[in-house]
Amino acid sequence: MKKIALWGLSLLFTLGALAQETKTAKEVKKVTTEQTEKDKKAAEKKKKAVDKKVADAKKDHDKKVKEAKDEISKAKKETDEKISKAKKELKSNSASDKGEAKSAAGKAKAEANKAEAKAKTETKTKATETKTKVKKTVAEENEDLKETAISKAAEKKVTDKVTGEYKGKKVYTGPRGGKYYINKNGNKTYID
Repeated sequence: MKKIALWGLSLLFTLGALAQETKTAKEVKKVTTEQTEKDKKAAEKKKKAVDKKVADAKKDHDKKVKEAKDEISKAKKETDEKISKAKKELKSNSASDKGEAKSAAGKAKAEANKAEAKAKTETKTKATETKTKVKKTVAEENEDLKETAISKAAEKKVTDKVTGEYKGKKVYTGPRGGKYYINKNGNKTYID
């Protein structure tokens, strides 16, 4: 019975000693939590900046579209006025006057069509310009900037020369001149 009691007490003491955390383990946990908090704050700041850029681009796009629509409506009004003038002139009796009036009406209509087509192409180009400014979503940019432990370990293994930076990652030049960076999965992603 004494042996069992001693064995039980020794088991309790060993479990109690093993359950205590060391100072270094506490420090490591503290550092990692601080680092993750800093990373979260930085990611939030980046997200806010990107959201602001997207909102600004959207406002600019809407403004340009509105201006283009105003130009189109002005061009339509001008053509309607020219057509009405040409029709008034058409009511005159002489044949040559009628021909001239018809040609004037046709010219006015052609000018109106040209102005309308020009305004439409301008709106399309303005719209595509604003769309190209905001290419990636916030999630895609954050995904590109993530560095995992795998990618960091792969960067340490690389013996090629570092020649620059691309998308926040180091660019390496291989033995045959190929340029690449290490992506978040630890794989080489070639540029060019």
